[in-house]
Amino acid sequence: MKQWWALLAVVYLSNLQAATQLHRKALYPSAYRIKRGTYSLINPTFQRSQEDVNLLFEILLAGMQIGGEDDSLLIPDEELASLSSVKKLQVICEDVLPKKLSDIRRLTADLARCRRPLSWQDFERTVLTLVYAAQTLAETSNQHQRAMWTDSLVQLFRAVQRELRPS
Repeated sequence: MKQWWALLAVVYLSNLQAATQLHRKALYPSAYRIKRGTYSLINPTFQRSQEDVNLLFEILLAGMQIGGEDDSLLIPDEELASLSSVKKLQVICEDVLPKKLSDIRRLTADLARCRRPLSWQDFERTVLTLVYAAQTLAETSNQHQRAMWTDSLVQLFRAVQRELRPS
């Protein structure tokens, strides 16, 4: 009888450990890798105040492009692009956001399984990934690729929409 309880306890604890690891799984693992050699850029976030939110909105309205041929961030307004706070947005867009369709599809699957509210950092990155997916979709001409990007875009939109609904 003791062996049965011990076996049950081991199964329960291994399930608990697996569930805990899934719960802690990072949606944006590249945010925790140092790419530019600066410790302060580990898990970077752009929006820390209402002014940052307003600035991001202004940058998006100015026609910010994520990606492109050299995978860099392009902000057409030189004055906005020269702001020092834009450095973190550049790191997020160039180094943290997933750019390959397969990585974005993995992200959307992880977001669909996520049962807890997103952290504000993950919400910010999800919105920026949504922007990137929309820009990429607009430039894609292959019908099959368009369908895949459209599906990913819809899934990202649903994830953002879920987060914005009142609990």
